[in-house]
Amino acid sequence: MALPRPANAWNGGLDLPSRLFERDGTDYELYEQDDEFVLTVELPGFDPAELTVTWDDGMLNVSGEHEDETRGTRRTYHRRFRFPKTIDDEEIEAEYENGILTVRLPIAVDAVMTGTEIEIES
Repeated sequence: MALPRPANAWNGGLDLPSRLFERDGTDYELYEQDDEFVLTVELPGFDPAELTVTWDDGMLNVSGEHEDETRGTRRTYHRRFRFPKTIDDEEIEAEYENGILTVRLPIAVDAVMTGTEIEIES
């Protein structure tokens, strides 16, 4: 059983203010602009051939697997994104440049919004 290093015991919790602003694994940004959703995912070190982007029934799947033979390590990535509007799946575009995957998902022009408006009582 490994004992904690003394530095960790003394510093434990002292970095709380800096932890408040950590990203906690949020390696992507998703926003809507004009008539499309734009998703950017930080995936440094991957080759484009190691990444897979698929669209299936309103769900975008982003996955990748990278093996670093010099370090003897393997990284995997998988995340799913669901969208609140109908996407024109024939026009989805993906680009990988400088470690950032950008996926553009155009909102379907003829998308019919379904649902029922709920009256708010006051």
